[in-house]
Amino acid sequence: MERYLNSFFEAFKSTLDWTWDLITFDVPWYTNYFWGLIFVSLVVWSLEIAFPWRKHQSIFRKDFWLDGFYMFFNFFVFTIVISGFYKVLNLLFSQFGILNNSFAIVNLQSLPEWLQLLIFFVLLDFVQWLTHILLHRFPFLWQFHKVHHSVKEMGFAAHFRYHWMENVLYKPMKTLAVTLLGGFEPEQAYIVHFVSIVIGHLNHANLKITWGVLKYIFNNPVMHLYHHAYHVPKGKFGVNFGISLSIWDYLFKTNYVPDDRGTIELGFKGDDQFPKSFLGQNSYGFHKK
Repeated sequence: MERYLNSFFEAFKSTLDWTWDLITFDVPWYTNYFWGLIFVSLVVWSLEIAFPWRKHQSIFRKDFWLDGFYMFFNFFVFTIVISGFYKVLNLLFSQFGILNNSFAIVNLQSLPEWLQLLIFFVLLDFVQWLTHILLHRFPFLWQFHKVHHSVKEMGFAAHFRYHWMENVLYKPMKTLAVTLLGGFEPEQAYIVHFVSIVIGHLNHANLKITWGVLKYIFNNPVMHLYHHAYHVPKGKFGVNFGISLSIWDYLFKTNYVPDDRGTIELGFKGDDQFPKSFLGQNSYGFHKK
């Protein structure tokens, strides 16, 4: 027990120190997630202002500041709070041999660095796509995911509006993905994470981007807007589940983009009764219906 407690507090302190190092520029600039997030956000927001898809939408759209708070809470504050629990969970997994190489399906060590990163990126994206489907498919998970779908006007910061329980749900799935790679996470993984942030911001931005023929590979704002549509095709529990890549939706026939006007209603049935405050939204899902 003492070992687990020590690991818990060490992980908490380590993550807190890491976050402070980011804020004070005490890490290499290319690995600085804090200022990198701010920089990417300002660039994408500037593009929204200069080239708005929905021209009637305000620069400070509905819930702009709420989503801005979500960005820093989910990416940093919650990471600090939960880091100790993740460390203990990893120790438990290791104790039962879950994180050893016996589950590995491929060894990336001998591959070129660019190929290692590519495989890492694709596998993580597939795992997140699959987890995303589960969030829509099972009612008790959908209760948490409603927070992300409570966005009524889309903008870049909506990328990080999600219930803190989604961090809890996604993390084990990502850990499983790394386990399948023999516990391998490349030193240059920060590149993958930055790329994911940029794509995620663009996918939620008020920008009309489709990438041309690359739309069959990369997710885009037009495609993702229909994921947030109030009205989904009859008989479906959702469409366009892609995170960074759209290829999974096209392969498994969950793609749906009827037009590119961008004027559809967003949300879900009953969202007029959904909590509007941060605390109300993040306690949602634990109450009886």
